[in-house]
Amino acid sequence: MKILHIISSGGMYGAEAVILNLAHTLQHESHRCALGVFSNSPNPNLQLHETAVRKGIDSQLIPCRGQVDRAAIARIRELVNQTKADVIHAHGYKADIYTCFALRGTNLPLVSTCHTWYDTDMFVSFYGMLDRYVLRKFTRVVAVSDEVKQRLLKAGVHEGKIRVVRNGIDLSSFDGAASARREGRKPDHALVVGLVGRLAWEKGIDLFLEAVAEVLVEIPETRFKVIGDGPDREKLECLIDALKIRECVNLIGRREDMASQYASLDVLVSSSRQEGLPIALLEGMASGLALVATAVGDVPKLIVDGRTGLLVPGQNSGALAAGIMELLHNPEKRKRLGLAARELIEEEYSAARMTADYLRIYKEAIAATMPSRGGSKPAANIHGCAK
Repeated sequence: MKILHIISSGGMYGAEAVILNLAHTLQHESHRCALGVFSNSPNPNLQLHETAVRKGIDSQLIPCRGQVDRAAIARIRELVNQTKADVIHAHGYKADIYTCFALRGTNLPLVSTCHTWYDTDMFVSFYGMLDRYVLRKFTRVVAVSDEVKQRLLKAGVHEGKIRVVRNGIDLSSFDGAASARREGRKPDHALVVGLVGRLAWEKGIDLFLEAVAEVLVEIPETRFKVIGDGPDREKLECLIDALKIRECVNLIGRREDMASQYASLDVLVSSSRQEGLPIALLEGMASGLALVATAVGDVPKLIVDGRTGLLVPGQNSGALAAGIMELLHNPEKRKRLGLAARELIEEEYSAARMTADYLRIYKEAIAATMPSRGGSKPAANIHGCAK
């Protein structure tokens, strides 16, 4: 089977990790994946494309100027013909919208994964609404959480098209990190608390920083790092200065050595206001880390409070600080929660399980687009489709 993934990437985050894990696992099973990655002017964000190329995955760019670019629509058609894809798999609102327009009038199986929507301003809200409208035309729509599924249903996507697939990760990438966690740290070494995520309102980085200020009052030797980048970086830098925590907090930006970054932490925090099923938590659990997370989206299905991590109410920096301090004061609890978290990932959140779920959906989508009388495969050549 040949799958073409289409995405407008904002950096190496959850959707990008899902695509790379899918491509890696599928190609080991004799399937073939290709990527079409938007190169948006003036901010191309080509990390995913460059990473895929390094990993030996076929990745092609889709140049795109402005919000509406007919050339990008034509480029998607070209990639579909070039790759002879059996299934086109879009990720995110821009990929959904462009793919829908590029391939309308064809009988090709269209699959989209809705990682989540963040309706944080008028512009994003508008495209979120448009996305939910075009998704009605897709053959299958994957939600990464039950919360996202409910939003799809409210938007008018037929329930028979929706499938829920939990994210999964390649555990082998984090085996070394898990070993490092078990080795522990020297008693005189300051403990390190980290957060991995996009620097944006929905991730609640400001709440994390407020919690950091509270923790430092009681445990001043603690050190904190935030891994990731995003539109709110300048605001967060100002907040760090306002809270007077500059000496203890480091915004280190995007990193490619994520297994090593997780291994450098004692506690991982998720302070999200909105969430689906965050890849960062899966990766932290695979690394054997103890977690503190806000109970939003499908996070409570991943973290069982007191067994695989600690859950705290959303938008409550005080509760977040209390959870962090509880783990910093209790090394045995950190170890116990970290081991249980790793075991849960091994059992239920592997890339192999996720890939098997997607393969079933791809086969469903192909079957659903077969001509009713012939049962033959949909034609990949689309040069004659409506424009």
